[in-house]
Formats: sequence, structure tokens, C-alpha cells
Amino acid sequence: MKRQNELGRVAIKAARAAGDIIMANVGTLTRADIETKSRSDFVTTVDKKSEECIINIIYDHFPDHKIYAEESLRQAAGGYRWIIDPLDGTTNYIHGVPIFSVSIGVQYKGDIILGVVYDPTRDELFYAEKGEGAFLNGRTIRVSSLEQPELALLATGYPFRMKEHLDLYQESFKRLFLQVSGIRRAGSAAIDLCYVACGRFDGFWELGLHAWDIAAACIILAQAGGQMTDFDGGESMLETGNTIASNGKLHPVLLRTIKDVFNGVLDR
Repeated sequence: MKRQNELGRVAIKAARAAGDIIMANVGTLTRADIETKSRSDFVTTVDKKSEECIINIIYDHFPDHKIYAEESLRQAAGGYRWIIDPLDGTTNYIHGVPIFSVSIGVQYKGDIILGVVYDPTRDELFYAEKGEGAFLNGRTIRVSSLEQPELALLATGYPFRMKEHLDLYQESFKRLFLQVSGIRRAGSAAIDLCYVACGRFDGFWELGLHAWDIAAACIILAQAGGQMTDFDGGESMLETGNTIASNGKLHPVLLRTIKDVFNGVLDR
């Protein structure tokens, strides 16, 4: 892996420090440590500690940068802005399911230029910088070369935030289920996308994600040779949260299937 610039070094430092906090608190949560934002959306004291750690490290090095984080600061874009999910997969974490991550993306004048996703359980750190490739623990990664849908392994996430579109989501699941070899639901979109980037998964789709869920992973996927669009084939993923990701070769199949199901409903 090429030598990271200062932004990259700070992002990696922050992700690993947050990961240490997360792992140190595995299995220690009580009901008093968990707040319910909705029936399927939670925040814990660990989310908050992780986010505070990340923000403090960023401000120690870049006090004039802006922050857009899940649990606290929501500063507008302009110049450099860090987009942070301090614990992607909180529900997994609460239940002791070891699939969760720290996601840190860096945006400059609206363009994502750097991303770090850290899986502290497996000590896997995914990193990408615009124009420099994508890496897993320092080794170059690439998307799969699979072209046949019937051999593909996909990942998805259930639309808990957009239950009004559950029927359409289930239809998209059914249609893709009938075309591919398997579909997985891990519970961390950042990890799902990074698994597409390194070839473990061949594609992914989900609706209603937040910018902090995908900001870091989108550049990791792009630098690994993958493709990401919204459900109409455009690039509004950070705004709409409606995301299709693939190795590129399978993108036409995924896009055609999902676009046919939703047929502009999400734009109404």
C-alpha cells in the first residue's frame, strides 16, 4: 500500500482507536446503556464513546474540518467534511453478533476522497484513497470477475427505516433470489460493501441507508474496480440511501431487476 497522506493516517488512527473502545466493551452493555431511537434503531453508550473518540482525534489534527456523524454533529458540506458511523451494526453488537464496523469517509467539496472501514472483531481494515487503489490490511483488493448471475453471492439489508416499501423490497428479493446462487444479510452495510470490494460478495442492494453507512465504503468499492449507483442508475446514493453495488459485470442485471420493481416509486 502506498504511503498514506495525513488524512489517511488520521482516519486509520481514529478507526483503530474507536475499534479498541468497541472491543473493550463487548458483552458489557446493560439496558441502561441502550437508547431506543425506534423499534429497529438503537444507540448505545459505546456508539457515543466511539464517536467522541473519532471526533477528538480528527479535531486534534484538523480543527477547522467539518463533521457529519450519526450520533452528534451534522455539519453541512464545504471544504473537508468527515462522515462517520462510529458503530455500524449496533443491533448486532447489542446481541453479541460479531459483525460490526467503524466507518470513516472524508469528503472534499462534495466528493468522497478517502474511506476507512474497520472490522475490529477480525482486525480487518479496508482503506482507499482516490486514485490510489483499495486495500485490506495493506494488500491490494479487487472485486470479483464473476459474470454469471446464477453463480453470484449477493448481500442485502432489510428496509427497517422504509417499511412502507417492504412489499417492493420483498419483490426485489424474490426476483434476485431466483437469479443468483445465494443472498446474505450481515447487518453492517459498510462491511457488506467492503466484501463486494474484495470479492467475497458479488453484489449488494439496500434502500434507505444513511450517508454515514456508505460514504467510506463507496470509495473503497470504486477504487477496487466496483460500481455503485442508486436504484435509477444515477449517483444520488449519499442523498437517497438507495444503493446498488456490484463488481461491475453484474450491475446491469441488478439494476434492471431493481429498477423494474421500484419503477420510480421512490421518487414520488
